[in-house]
Amino acid sequence: MAMYWKEITVNWGESDPFGLVYYPRIVAWFNDTEHELFRIIGYPIEQMIKNDRTTFVMGEIHFRFIGPAAYGDRILTTITLAEIGVHTLHWNCVAKNAVTGAPVSEGRATRVYARINEDGSLSSEAIPAAMKDALQELGNLKHLHTNSGATKLSARRTTEKARRPT
Repeated sequence: MAMYWKEITVNWGESDPFGLVYYPRIVAWFNDTEHELFRIIGYPIEQMIKNDRTTFVMGEIHFRFIGPAAYGDRILTTITLAEIGVHTLHWNCVAKNAVTGAPVSEGRATRVYARINEDGSLSSEAIPAAMKDALQELGNLKHLHTNSGATKLSARRTTEKARRPT
């Protein structure tokens, strides 16, 4: 299954003077790591929203604080895809001090693939096969492409339309 890691620096205000990291910051660390993973495999979230009107929304999260992380500490955040459902991704998340290896946080998150409707509401949708393939091929360079243009999802839909007989 897919695994991705990112090294971050604890910013001022993300923890108290004793190194207790504020819960919303832990969630943001893993959210940022996941967004970078999607960017790398060719599905930048901001482009999915703009071009395809799809995104991943948080379905459920559970994180626990294990050890301190103080201002300036380097933290390694790792997400591992535990399961892919029809509509969901289930991530295991671990944060460790990048220098000492001491655990900081661990948890899990479930994301739901959703379409953004015209009225702003969300409807769950099946995760496209191409996206599932890209997640499962993580580490295999054949799925990488530039991040600035349309998502793979848009490009595939355009190609499919061009192939259809009129």
